[in-house]
Amino acid sequence: MVEGRTKDQKRGLIQDITQSVVQRLQVDAANVMVQIIESSRDNKAKGGVLFSERS
Repeated sequence: MVEGRTKDQKRGLIQDITQSVVQRLQVDAANVMVQIIESSRDNKAKGGVLFSERS
């Protein structure tokens, strides 16, 4: 995702993803690994337009 989210936002996202995997796959939360990969707005584009150039 594009960088700039707060640590609290990322923590909440990770908790939500973990809970979903636990519920759907019936696995222990300790076995779920989530990795957030961030990109700068200059290194990500949609529709041929850099995120840094979008309004």
